[in-house]
Amino acid sequence: MIILLAILFGIHALRAMLPAHWDLEIIWTFGFVPARYETTLMAEQIPGGIGASVWSFFTYSLLHADLAHIGFNTLWMLPFGSALARRFGGVRFFLFFAVTAVAGALAHLLTHAHELAPMIGASAAVSGTMAASLRFAFQRGSFLSFRRSRDADMAARIPALPLSRALRNGRVLAFLGVWFVLNLVTGLGAIAIGTQAQSIAWQAHVGGFMAGLLLFSLFDPVGRGGNDALDLSPNDISPEENLSSRDV
Repeated sequence: MIILLAILFGIHALRAMLPAHWDLEIIWTFGFVPARYETTLMAEQIPGGIGASVWSFFTYSLLHADLAHIGFNTLWMLPFGSALARRFGGVRFFLFFAVTAVAGALAHLLTHAHELAPMIGASAAVSGTMAASLRFAFQRGSFLSFRRSRDADMAARIPALPLSRALRNGRVLAFLGVWFVLNLVTGLGAIAIGTQAQSIAWQAHVGGFMAGLLLFSLFDPVGRGGNDALDLSPNDISPEENLSSRDV
């Protein structure tokens, strides 16, 4: 986690020392540009060539508009990303970060076909780490539980809920609702980033979030928890769940 943040801030610091036209070239070459995938003359003029049509699915997540942009992503990454990095280990965490970044780029491509503006920022991958963390964050002893363990490593390795049961947890559903509403509201217009108004690619956030939620189990090295590991109140469990606790 610390290594990832060092990479993000290091790249931003290096870009800040470059002439403006070099920095712009980096954004066009390593940012994600939907128009790059068009079979038009304009697409051929976008810097990066064929290579950029592959690597930009991930490299856009390493670039940020300014310190406010990278700082905002860091604030969300610290609690959720740290817990996930402890749980997955370094290699799994970096792979997961990359996969959710790619998912965000795909969602952006599907919803912004032909768009020429480059997309940059780690928000889609950060959203993926947040979604993945929800699978265990509210478990008894985990980092968002009322009975959190004092051992951060132990709190991060609490057995996770199966997806079907997580989606019946009241606190998980409340978090999902707030997250989607915030992304919809902020995505309807533009926000001031530095001296320019830049639109928020909220569809990419959703793509990364859904990938994190659905693909968590493929990366998780910790076994699933049973009913005795759940930090649920009686109101969080339906009568049907009381009769049968089997999950797929």
